[in-house]
Amino acid sequence: MRVAFGVLGPVVAWDGSGDVIALKGPRHRAVLARLVVARRRVVPVSRLVDDLWVDPPPGAVGAVRTFVAALRRALEPRRPPRAPARLLVTEGPGYALRAEPDAVDAWRFERAVTAAATLPPRHALTRLEEALGWWRGPAYAEFTEEPWARAERSRLGELRLHAVERGAAARLALGLAAEAVPDLDAHVAEHPWREDAWRLLALALYRTGRQGDALAVLRRARALLVEQLGVDPGPALRRLESDILDHARHLDPASGPDGTAERVWAQAAAAYDRTVTPGARVRLESAVDLLRGLAVTGGRGLQEARRHRVAAITAAEELGDPELTARVIGAYDVPAIWARVDDPEQAARVVAAAERTLDALPPGAHQALRARLLATIALESRGARSARGPQAARRAEETARGLEDPGLLAFALNGVFMQTFHRAGLAPRRDAIGAELVALSARNGLTTYEVLGHLIRLQARSALADFSGADGHAAAADRLAERHELPLVGVFTRWYRALRLAEAERAPMADAEAAYRDAAARLDGAGMPGLERGVLPLALLCLRLRYAQPVQDDERTDWGPYEPWARPLVLLARDRRGEAAAALRTTPDPPRDLLFEALWCLAARAAIAVGDRETMRRARTELTPAATELAGAGSGLLTLGPVSEHLDDLATALGHPR
Repeated sequence: MRVAFGVLGPVVAWDGSGDVIALKGPRHRAVLARLVVARRRVVPVSRLVDDLWVDPPPGAVGAVRTFVAALRRALEPRRPPRAPARLLVTEGPGYALRAEPDAVDAWRFERAVTAAATLPPRHALTRLEEALGWWRGPAYAEFTEEPWARAERSRLGELRLHAVERGAAARLALGLAAEAVPDLDAHVAEHPWREDAWRLLALALYRTGRQGDALAVLRRARALLVEQLGVDPGPALRRLESDILDHARHLDPASGPDGTAERVWAQAAAAYDRTVTPGARVRLESAVDLLRGLAVTGGRGLQEARRHRVAAITAAEELGDPELTARVIGAYDVPAIWARVDDPEQAARVVAAAERTLDALPPGAHQALRARLLATIALESRGARSARGPQAARRAEETARGLEDPGLLAFALNGVFMQTFHRAGLAPRRDAIGAELVALSARNGLTTYEVLGHLIRLQARSALADFSGADGHAAAADRLAERHELPLVGVFTRWYRALRLAEAERAPMADAEAAYRDAAARLDGAGMPGLERGVLPLALLCLRLRYAQPVQDDERTDWGPYEPWARPLVLLARDRRGEAAAALRTTPDPPRDLLFEALWCLAARAAIAVGDRETMRRARTELTPAATELAGAGSGLLTLGPVSEHLDDLATALGHPR
């Protein structure tokens, strides 16, 4: 189980269930806090002694070792006796805390604030509000007087103030000046020397029609600065006062593009509510149109869209109108790239509703609606071992081509793509689908499907070891994502670049590992549980195997759905060959998705190690069609090198050299 650490307030640790871990006394917490400050670097025992005591007692070194031993028992309670620690490790002259990059709230906070600077105001505000919610009090609250914590506390405190002000600026950009005023008022009262906070407060007041209050705020700021610090207000405050007196047009909340967009949105939504009768069926269809846009705005948007989509389908079915229900189901044509569904139960409900609606539509009519329902079935049944998904995909594609409807064809091709995982070695087929999607979408302005086409080709070209081509598709996807505000695209291109490092000749393994951990951080809050859980440990396992390094043995690792294929190799690393062989015998066939070849290669390695000839033969049969591909690279996430190398190893072990 992964341990998380909190230093944005009193120092605390939580276990994988979110329960607080008992850390004993204040010096135990001080050791832990000091190691967090070091950011995974080694802190010598002598430094810990100096930091914990002004006048160290004779047994100080032994006491530090006792504190560390107690912390290890608390943080890794299931570690076998005499097994090396994995989290609080001994290295050289001291100790280091090898926490994951997203396991410490302060580290996550810093990344979130940095990322917010590159996001549009709406997304930046969401990110900053979430990050500020992680604070439980002053950083390292019980160590305010400790010299070793002073610089880090100051840095984090400054970063928090900066985040508050950046969030206020985002609200102003979105036309939410009235919402910004209360927080800014409290902010300047607590931190009166921050000139930018005064500027934002005055601007927010002005934009809410309170010109007098805005000028009064500026006068108050000037008085505090002159009387308490002996300095005059800076140019930004002086210029704002002059602009307010002149009613400068650039202060108008509608003068910026974000403010204008926010006002237009509010006015259009209000007009819709006034004009369209409550309960009108068109509201359901309009809601689905909104959900399509919401699904590509980021993790929270995707989760909300997914949740409300099922509610919209249920509401449509309750009205007893099959055509309306078909439109509601089929209008949600959000492109999908990952071949494992995020919520299997929800996907099954959508498929069932689509099948019922197909049966209820009049025979021979509504061909476009039927094709959309079939494409939905193909998408939502991905990974299922049933003939229905491929059949639905073929029929949707045939209908779309016959109707010469570009948007419908793009949707159908997404369904066809999702049904191209019934065997290994189909990267060329997926590459052709991606190429058609790119060309079709570019001709017809289908931006999200153009991005999808580039991501499909990124995966396929990676599988075919054409990294020059894959690089081009990653860059094209990123350009489109930046231009059209599609933040989830960066999740996939970041993972691809980690894969690229893992396959680069002479690239240090540490660089690739750092890139994978950075990519995994982007998954946090991305709203894609079907992709998120277990993928980082799997990528790191493949990386170590690729670099011929020993498999890391850590009982706390959450392998997610990939545990059956990782477990035999982990047991082998513990020299438990019999248990590994038994585990391999119960390992199921890998799911037919983007990691099909990679998981078979893991099973093959374990089978060779334990002499399981039956699994070796099955792995060889399944992997042979992909002999010219890179194992796992078709996912765009990870790699186990050429499939041909694994086939050679299998042939040798079976006594049948290729």
